[in-house]
Amino acid sequence: GGRERIPEGIDLLNRGLADRLFVSGVHETARLNEVVTGAGRAPAAQDDRIELGHEARDTRGNARETAAWAAMQDVESIRLVTAFYHMPRSLLAFDRTAPHLTIVPHPVFPEGSLAAPRWRSRDGLRLLAAEYTKYLFALAGMGEPA
Repeated sequence: GGRERIPEGIDLLNRGLADRLFVSGVHETARLNEVVTGAGRAPAAQDDRIELGHEARDTRGNARETAAWAAMQDVESIRLVTAFYHMPRSLLAFDRTAPHLTIVPHPVFPEGSLAAPRWRSRDGLRLLAAEYTKYLFALAGMGEPA
């Protein structure tokens, strides 16, 4: 989903556009202060409003983990923060896993991601092709290719 998603989520908290932040799919050994400082943010007062999920390993897992968290918190609407190129597949996973949740898409744009030379590069094309392939697999209900 891009490394910009966590700083953006923290910024949403700071701007009052979110009450809580749930970060799904965090490595099992990662701790909150590591995630916050790794996102380029100083640990702050809002840390008590940030929770980490350690179970998810893929997009469908993120949707399941987030849906379970939302149910425990009585949350009915979430702002989904992920990279713009990953948003269609994420929305599909959430629609299938948690149709009761209202999802507000909040795409992030990795630095230089919209610059034409990047998308014309081998790495840029590889990223788009991989994401499109994963989307097609998800659309067909086949999960994510290895």
